[in-house]
Amino acid sequence: MDKLKRDDLFKLEDYATARADFRAKVLAHKRTRSVALGGHISLLFEDRLTVQYQIQEMLRVERIFEAGAIQDELDAYNPLIPDGGNLKATMLIEYPDRDERVRRLAELRGVERLVRLEIGGHGSAVVHADEDLPRSNDDKTSAVHFLRFELSAAQAQALRTGASVALAVDHPAYTATTVLPEPTRRALAADLA
Repeated sequence: MDKLKRDDLFKLEDYATARADFRAKVLAHKRTRSVALGGHISLLFEDRLTVQYQIQEMLRVERIFEAGAIQDELDAYNPLIPDGGNLKATMLIEYPDRDERVRRLAELRGVERLVRLEIGGHGSAVVHADEDLPRSNDDKTSAVHFLRFELSAAQAQALRTGASVALAVDHPAYTATTVLPEPTRRALAADLA
């Protein structure tokens, strides 16, 4: 999947005009790319459109229009776009109650390394977590993690040709498994083209 370039982005004034329609398009797109993993963890499988939206929103909120600063945003977010042999996801750990969230993030240290993407009949993809910087320490994990799932050639081919896909986490304090619905499986298969 091609990385985003400055020419792919709306200028601030154009984005202000197009934002409502673009946002609706992206939110609809994200629905097939979002997966709940139990009641408190979700993953959004990123692609070029989801990353463009994130960059556009950062540029809008921060009022960024200088070429160098725009390039900084591209450099920060482009690594979230899949490279053809992998899938990339933003993982969110969500507990609405602040006290429970603090307690659970302490209990869930290391959870980001225990997420699996299982390709029917071909084992689990290799997961790499938070390659840009560590988001867990001795006291707690972060509520947000960035995951890269590296697929073997056989796993990628199986995903493209219809193999079932399951997402799982096996942490002593949190276990869950979700079979991806067909629209999500197809969306992820397209990321491997």
